[in-house]
Amino acid sequence: MMEWSAAFLSLRLALASVALLLPLGVALAWPLVFGRFRGKAILDALLLLPLVLPPTVLGFYLLFFLGPRSPLGRAWNCLAGESLVFSFSGLLLASVLLNLPFFLQPLVASLGGLDRRLLEASATLGEGRVRTYLRVSLPLAWRGLLAGAILAFAHAIGEFGVVLMVGGNLPGRTRTLSIALFDQVQAFELGAAHRTALLMLGFAFLVLFSTACLRGKDHA
Repeated sequence: MMEWSAAFLSLRLALASVALLLPLGVALAWPLVFGRFRGKAILDALLLLPLVLPPTVLGFYLLFFLGPRSPLGRAWNCLAGESLVFSFSGLLLASVLLNLPFFLQPLVASLGGLDRRLLEASATLGEGRVRTYLRVSLPLAWRGLLAGAILAFAHAIGEFGVVLMVGGNLPGRTRTLSIALFDQVQAFELGAAHRTALLMLGFAFLVLFSTACLRGKDHA
């Protein structure tokens, strides 16, 4: 039997993650592409760190920084009356941090490939750097922006390790589709596991196909 509550929670998590990643990623992409400052390489490495860190390592440090004894955890508990750990809010924060590099990479690559003469022309017309970025660069790099949103959305749907460590396995609150699949396999519910896995496999293929089409149009 398909666990639709887990599927809807995964969808909600992915949509909320992308909604937060859009302004955050757009703000961070500008200094990564156009900025000239000391420590740029360090910032770049820190933002891409989730790509190479084992999920257990990232999950452990997120538990440490979001836990009830941490400053952030205590502040959130005072404001919201609940713990960040093993809650949807904590799961969402972990998902944003985990998926930020998946959002940034296509956007940064697309912005970096823009014709700088167009940006210089905007500057000669009196537009400031921020307005040029928002009104010229981003519209021209819309394929990279869309590809980043799609990749981050897909990765948020399928993430397992960090989600399990930070959110646990609470039905209706933190139990996502990937965790449901793990439980189905553990319980030898192979029919249900096949259906869940096929759903996630089909979704992953559609995501990769969509990003491949966007890349093809970019190079056309």
